[in-house]
Amino acid sequence: MPHTTHTEDGSPLIGVGFLGAGPVTQAIHLPSLARLTDLFAVAHVMDVDGGVAADVAARAGARHSTSMEELLADPRVEVVAICSPHKFHATQVIAACRAGKKAVLCEKPFAVSGEEAAEIAAVSDETGVPIVVGAMHTFDPGWLAAEQLMGDLPETAHTLRSSVVLPPNARFEDFATQVFTRPPGPTRPPLTHPSRPEPDLSDLAVVATMLEGGVLGLAIHDLPIVRRFVPRFDDLEVLHAEIVRPFGYVFLLQAGGRTIELTAAMNATWKPDWTFEAIGPDSTLKVTFTPSYVQAGSAVAEFTTADQTTVAGPFGCNGYEGEWRRIAGIVRGTEQAPDAATLIDDLRFALAIADGARAHVLEAAA
Repeated sequence: MPHTTHTEDGSPLIGVGFLGAGPVTQAIHLPSLARLTDLFAVAHVMDVDGGVAADVAARAGARHSTSMEELLADPRVEVVAICSPHKFHATQVIAACRAGKKAVLCEKPFAVSGEEAAEIAAVSDETGVPIVVGAMHTFDPGWLAAEQLMGDLPETAHTLRSSVVLPPNARFEDFATQVFTRPPGPTRPPLTHPSRPEPDLSDLAVVATMLEGGVLGLAIHDLPIVRRFVPRFDDLEVLHAEIVRPFGYVFLLQAGGRTIELTAAMNATWKPDWTFEAIGPDSTLKVTFTPSYVQAGSAVAEFTTADQTTVAGPFGCNGYEGEWRRIAGIVRGTEQAPDAATLIDDLRFALAIADGARAHVLEAAA
């Protein structure tokens, strides 16, 4: 994606800088931006591994560095995309806001504690820099269509389900692009991996850490959608939390009068499946998402009542492209930024599930 500064009609492109040049940047965001050359130009790629930064930047026709400060000082960078390990997100989001950028896109989770999230919101409010969290399913045209179909289901639904069946990420990363130098493993691994030693599931600390990783690494994709049906969750209770082999999880929760089922299995499956369901007394909603890293088409929504089933989708783009289009609208003043309070509550919901799962494991053992 060669670096240019203007569209054919002479209007300026929006310059993007990446903090972190790993597989998410390479296999998700760069392919998405390659379809949006009428809106964006990749201006700068930063990574602590200078070789990776150089290789990825060369692919995009951009400048590269190993310094966050250098990227934030680059006047061509108007939007900062944060694709670094979770523990760096809060510091980098705050620094990007203080640098006066026009918007920040941060991969999920955008913080690892409620205190960090509140600090980010305060800095965003102080500086006026909007923040978008990369929960791509909430930007998927299929989900946006579902929101228009489902009527009073958010108030009446009694059961919510998120089910994920996927091969390991590397399979789809390799479909999307040639990945330069995969990291040895994230600080907070979402799940174990077939190339790593089998975890000791008799060690409660290992199980608790894997459950937390499952929530913040995989379930978190759908938790903002789940929370649209559970606006209050101060009564959240974890009824069951289990790591399943080869690697995955099963959670059974109750909150706000709803039963919530979260399941995942990552294996050598030939047929990936990612679905969200909301079930009420008179209607049901099923949204089938494309797998992560897949750059083809949107989710499909099916809303069913006693009389009929209405299908919406697939549409021409997915949630990754949707979030970048939203950012373009925010920068150009045609769309509003996501509500900061909603982002904080979405994160608090995920953290409450992770903390509840850890407590459940320890209490069950005691």
